[in-house]
Amino acid sequence: MKAKKYLWSMICVYMCYLTHGIQALILSQNNVNFATQWGFDMSDPTSTVYAAGIAAVSSAIAWTGLGKFISVWIGGEISDKIGRKKMMIAGAALYILCFAGLLTTTNPTLAAVCAFMAGVATSGFWDAAGYPAVQEAYTAAPGAALIAIKFFVSLSGMVYPLLAVQLASTGNWKTSVIIPLVMSVVCLALAVIAPFAYDDMKKSAAAAGGNSKESDAVKADIEAQKAAMLTKPSKVVVFLVMFYAFLCMAIMYGAQQYTKAFGIAVCGLPEMEAASLTTWFTLGSLAAVIFWAIMMAKLKWNPLKVILIDSIMTAVALAGVLFIHEVVIIKIAIVLLGFFASGGALQTGLGVVQEFNPGPKGRNTGIYYTFMGAASYSIPVVAAQLTKASGESSAVYTLMGMLLVFAVLAILSSLFLVGQYKKIFGTSPLSQSK
Repeated sequence: MKAKKYLWSMICVYMCYLTHGIQALILSQNNVNFATQWGFDMSDPTSTVYAAGIAAVSSAIAWTGLGKFISVWIGGEISDKIGRKKMMIAGAALYILCFAGLLTTTNPTLAAVCAFMAGVATSGFWDAAGYPAVQEAYTAAPGAALIAIKFFVSLSGMVYPLLAVQLASTGNWKTSVIIPLVMSVVCLALAVIAPFAYDDMKKSAAAAGGNSKESDAVKADIEAQKAAMLTKPSKVVVFLVMFYAFLCMAIMYGAQQYTKAFGIAVCGLPEMEAASLTTWFTLGSLAAVIFWAIMMAKLKWNPLKVILIDSIMTAVALAGVLFIHEVVIIKIAIVLLGFFASGGALQTGLGVVQEFNPGPKGRNTGIYYTFMGAASYSIPVVAAQLTKASGESSAVYTLMGMLLVFAVLAILSSLFLVGQYKKIFGTSPLSQSK
């Protein structure tokens, strides 16, 4: 009955993340068109002006990451205080401003401001309210409700790259900006009309005189987690479980944003085939979401075991992309990269954080996703500087090499945490089921 009552809030959240899947790709998939709109001469791919235009797009993408970085840590706290509805409405309003600005501005600085608003809207508002909202609406299977968010992000990520190329080939590339603008208006309307479970519960709790029992239950759960430890984790351990968010997001974001550019500049693929690499990446991500949801539910693997497997296979996939420039091999490697780097690894890492560092889930999530936001800001900044210094082809190849280094670091840190886990909890996470 509760799921039926709050069905519209779930539809609202999923529509928002369907729109977000486009927002995450819109600049990179239309980089030449946006650079041209901003006044750069993009007629000669070998010119310094062309490189400057591509760098300007990467800089705008970086501003999205900066918006995420400065807002993600506080969004959850605000959402708990003012409710989910207001946060979802505010996020949709910022998305409308973002897409309207990108559609009309000829100034790269204003475009960067629009991208910044999208970052704040995504992490500061929608992530803070949408993730808990679907869990609160569908209490029978909150994990499935969360997985569905990833599904809708992946769905638009699969379709949009090909749609953008098709529209650009017919001279209607701006339609690929108008579509998410209209979708954002729909998101705003849904957020206004939908009832949200948390908001209703907050009103009920206030009428009943507070929620002290709930707070006591949360504290008891944290103390029980701490009591299960044989020894307290070191600061290095706590840092590494948080830093995984940076490594994971850097790989995922870098691959998502620059796979198409890699296909064109390094592999010499035509634009449509290069754009399809992003679709293959997203297809791998979508398959992984379903696979790991089933496997972890059935086998009850420790999240640290999954992270180690993800890290090893991510490194293998990146090595394939970097060193084997056969189109078939690259496509297979891209699918594997999407599967192991973007198929829920970031969310799985959050489970590891909570186990090694018991505490308020909102606070842990905020710290963890702050590391994530730092990666989504840093990667485009590095890409922009590399492009200015050495041109697009060299820049995207160097960037992929950097992602491989990050994957190796993720393997080494995961192996260290496996050893620490046995020391702290007395069992091996590689053999233990949770």
